[in-house]
Amino acid sequence: MARQILMPLFLASLAANLVAALLDPSWWAIPALLAGWYAADLASGLVHMYMDYRPTPPGKGLDALYFYPGSRESDHYKALWRERMAKVSPLDRLVYDFKNHHPRPDALGRRDLWRLIGSTVILAALPFSVVLNLLAFTGLVPGWAAAGGVALIAGGAFAQYFHGALHREQNPWIVVAMRRVGLLMTPAAHQLHHDTLQRDFATNCGWSNPLVNRLFLAGRRRGWFDDAGLEPTA
Repeated sequence: MARQILMPLFLASLAANLVAALLDPSWWAIPALLAGWYAADLASGLVHMYMDYRPTPPGKGLDALYFYPGSRESDHYKALWRERMAKVSPLDRLVYDFKNHHPRPDALGRRDLWRLIGSTVILAALPFSVVLNLLAFTGLVPGWAAAGGVALIAGGAFAQYFHGALHREQNPWIVVAMRRVGLLMTPAAHQLHHDTLQRDFATNCGWSNPLVNRLFLAGRRRGWFDDAGLEPTA
């Protein structure tokens, strides 16, 4: 039910912000759009970095899921997954998904749109978009700022979908077109992250990866990103 209501509401709100930007045109909209897209990419990188290295809660049996030796399509695995996930918080479920993605990257590409972006839409994208609606149509922010907000909100909301598209051979034409002009990164560029798990955490366009890489190295020197956090432990 949430999907049928909230997704159309989010898209309508985002479209309204785009209309507000078009009704107050300015050349400043171009740098604002680019800045918003960069900020969304940076957010994807910082969230990805945090989720990869945040330890899962001990004693919840998530290691049994992660290292499960049999078929993940089996009834036994599905029952085990439901039982173990019921013991952890929504945040820890997301943390587990990020870790589980590394040895099984193609699984992310098989997930549907709402599973990939639903939590982001509910917790952040929709509330921010509605606030921007109020600010834009009351004249409290100019059109160029609304344009930047649209880029930031759209890039943030669809970040995990763009991530999933990097692990899917067939994608909609819009994804292919955005890759060709550099607005989305390529699977080859993202593979650099999977090769080491220590660089290139941003998954939208990758523009922010030089900055994110420096932040990761600085944090690692301080002991913030221990390799032990990459996998669930007993």
